[in-house]
Amino acid sequence: MNRQVRKWEDLLQWTAVALGLLCLNLFISKFFIRVDLTQDKRYSIAPGTRSLLENLKSNIYVEIYLEGELNAGFRRLQAAIKQTLEEFNAYSNGRVQFRFVNPETAKNAEQRAAFQRQLVNAGIQPTNLFETTSDGKRIQKIIFPGAIVRAGTRQGAVNFLKGNLAATAQERLNQSVEGVEFELASAIKKVTQQHKPRIALIQGHGELKSPLIGDLKTSLEEFFVVEEVMLSNDSALANYQVAVIIQPTRRYTEEEKFRLDQFIMGGGKALFMVDMVQMNLDSIAINGAYAFGYDLNLEDMLFRYGVRVNMNLVQDLQMGTIVVNVGQFGNAPNLQPVPWPYYVLANQFGKHPITRNLNAIYTKFVSSIDTVKSKGQVRKIPLVMTNQYSRIRRAPTIVSLEELKADTDPEKFTQSHIPIAYLLEGKFHSLFRNRFAPEGISQQAHIIQESVPTQIAVIGDGDVAVNELDRRTKQPLPLGFDPITKQTFSNKELILNTLLYFTDKNGLLEARLKEVKLRPLDKVRVGEEKIFWQSLNLLLPLLITFLLGGAWYYIRQKRYAKQTLD
Repeated sequence: MNRQVRKWEDLLQWTAVALGLLCLNLFISKFFIRVDLTQDKRYSIAPGTRSLLENLKSNIYVEIYLEGELNAGFRRLQAAIKQTLEEFNAYSNGRVQFRFVNPETAKNAEQRAAFQRQLVNAGIQPTNLFETTSDGKRIQKIIFPGAIVRAGTRQGAVNFLKGNLAATAQERLNQSVEGVEFELASAIKKVTQQHKPRIALIQGHGELKSPLIGDLKTSLEEFFVVEEVMLSNDSALANYQVAVIIQPTRRYTEEEKFRLDQFIMGGGKALFMVDMVQMNLDSIAINGAYAFGYDLNLEDMLFRYGVRVNMNLVQDLQMGTIVVNVGQFGNAPNLQPVPWPYYVLANQFGKHPITRNLNAIYTKFVSSIDTVKSKGQVRKIPLVMTNQYSRIRRAPTIVSLEELKADTDPEKFTQSHIPIAYLLEGKFHSLFRNRFAPEGISQQAHIIQESVPTQIAVIGDGDVAVNELDRRTKQPLPLGFDPITKQTFSNKELILNTLLYFTDKNGLLEARLKEVKLRPLDKVRVGEEKIFWQSLNLLLPLLITFLLGGAWYYIRQKRYAKQTLD
């Protein structure tokens, strides 16, 4: 009788526990809670990304083409993409839907090639994957580490394989994993945003135009409304968020500087990409050419804001190449690519979302930038620096192709990490503070003495925005692509990230700060302790199971022995 009562008591207890858990689950289901227990918070979503997902008005469809037989590194990237999209789906209340598609599943080779061409035309960059089979053969296959994001009739391409080409393959894949959230969120923003920020490309001083900045303009138009603007009247910049100045060659008037200054004082952002030294490769004669400074009349404005672009040229041992005639090959000139120290491959970056995990920046005849004491509350952040072995040639100076024969001894390149790009943030004092308005501006005009919090970026080279042209079609090549080495540098990403940072109200760019730490195994310890850990993993679970089973058997024996006595 007692045993039967005990049985019903146990049943009621288990029923009560089950009902309690069910009620708790129903209560908790009304709240959205996700906890990331990893040390580096690899599954956490940045606040800006979360805000974007929570405010989606329509469904987003993502097709990922990184599928099929992959090596361990790309399987890790694939897993990161899947995990990120699962988080996106959760935070968007199911609006982000995705699927993985294998480009190799077409019925025949012709259909497979057509599908791959379709992906390339959509903007997805393929890459070669080399693998060694079990019989020792090395095979090559093309994979597409990218995706297409669609919202209604709009779509955008995502390329996940990013990072610095100077890093190892493992480090670059890890950088790609770190950038998955930003790349996907950026694409979703591009296909869903209704009102694009407006950007003014300042003209009238010999600034660059298409086709030399054709690829940059095309890329910017995916996120912004881009228009060319003359500083001809007081309202020229009234409807714009950012003013962009790309390689001016003629002097700004005081009237134009006043309008630009007051635009910044009113909260407008500005990106200056300026050459302070007049020099390009085409102007270098056989015996050399003088490099001398431009008179842009912008020096005092930038000085007041907190930086000075110096009248010099930077050289670096990490350099690009130029094609020169090294002799005759029969009756034809023998053209060969040779290193050119004035083409600096800047590969050192400040810790900032704009420059996180960028590849090198390709610069041509770049000048150094110094910070100066500025009036106002200004934070000065170096974005891009030269490498370990650099030096400075002050203008005026002679630049000659004879320098190609010079010794590039690292001991002669005694400077390192010379800043060539700065970000300024804070409250700036106007250049016209406590001054009369210049001629051409009404003397009754209200002069804003100090800005609201805003941002200015300065790059000491206008060529960072210049794309090469296809020799046959004369069409713009991708910005940052070097036709000599066939490498693509991060010039476009640097400019685009800067402008996105300027116009990003939700902090979407903060997702670029995500850091996933590599924790490689110590191969020496693995070899020494292999047997110990294998034995431990094999025997420890058995030992725990045996101990738990014995403890349970002992408890049951004691419990039922007591019931028998009762």
